[in-house]
Amino acid sequence: MSVIEAIRSNHARLTDIRRDLHAHPELAYAEHRTAELVATHLEALGLEVHRGVGRTGVVGVVRAGTGMRAIGLRADMDALPMQERNTFSHQSRHAGCMHACGHDGHTTMLLAAADVLARGEGFDGTVYLIFQPAEEGEAGAQAMIDDGLFERFPMESVFGMHNWPGMPEGHFAVHSGPAMASADRYDITVMGYGAHAAMPHLGKDPVVAAAALVQALQTITSRTLDPLDAAVVSTTLFHAGEAYNVIPDRAQLSGTVRAFLPEVRDTVEARLRQICAGIAATHGVSVDIEYRHGYPATINTASEAACCAEVAAGLVGSDKVQTDARPSMGAEDFAFFLQHKPGCYVWIGNGAGEGGCMLHNPNYDFNDDIIPVGGAYWVELVKRLLPA
Repeated sequence: MSVIEAIRSNHARLTDIRRDLHAHPELAYAEHRTAELVATHLEALGLEVHRGVGRTGVVGVVRAGTGMRAIGLRADMDALPMQERNTFSHQSRHAGCMHACGHDGHTTMLLAAADVLARGEGFDGTVYLIFQPAEEGEAGAQAMIDDGLFERFPMESVFGMHNWPGMPEGHFAVHSGPAMASADRYDITVMGYGAHAAMPHLGKDPVVAAAALVQALQTITSRTLDPLDAAVVSTTLFHAGEAYNVIPDRAQLSGTVRAFLPEVRDTVEARLRQICAGIAATHGVSVDIEYRHGYPATINTASEAACCAEVAAGLVGSDKVQTDARPSMGAEDFAFFLQHKPGCYVWIGNGAGEGGCMLHNPNYDFNDDIIPVGGAYWVELVKRLLPA
């Protein structure tokens, strides 16, 4: 029996696990029920289990043979602070909390792989099953690293996988190089001098200065960067004033910066600060900037990406593996792992994404039919990297 057939024989049970996780979503660093479900499942397989890694993370250890090599496989566990609109039986039972990104499915696919790997057949070495908390904006990967992940569980490389709506079910996309962008945030306060709206000459209008700033920031990507260097600068919040006839004394802007290359990320930040200084001087106001670095870009290493593409092609056929897919401007904290270890983060097709079944959408749901494919991919990757 092939690996994928073995997992399919347990598909009903795995689907029940995935839907149970979907019905009981938990936010970043609150994945207590989820973590315990994972740990109990792994212990039932006879595996060594470590709880509380990075606060609520779980690491399972699978050993086979006498090999000294080791790799890590990662799945994320947390949900999003969203209200679900689905009405199926496994809809979220927690108001304002939803698995809208498929982490319930990612967790289940790695558990499916654990079922097979626990037999200790077909590989020689150690596999660390990393069930990570707090991917959604709270840097759970970094928390696990800070808690000694790579010292406690020494691995030579690390791998991740995310479902991708809009890609055909069970297909794969593997990027050599950037797969996801970095994600930074900025908060800008423009401080002027308030006045009566009928007498603007008596004040220094921060609204006009802030409006000019919103426009000027768009020139970073259009006039500062090389057109072939992708980046996004989006001002998404603009707050000022409380009355129709009052020019306020301040305006506040917030937004996000995305980039694939570290040098482009640095250029955008530097130019943003220069523009703020210029607008301040032009309008006679002061500008305060708080620029916060978030997740770095997720950059796959070439040899690991090539290996993952070959494994996926061996599983589903080369015609179902994209190696030229465009990377996403979305961000992913798996990037922190890749700053320490070589590895690769792949996408697995979740289906057409019809009816709002897109990531971070209140009508999203993970496609249970891809659980066997995703689980088998993990097992075949282990067999390829840790051959018996």
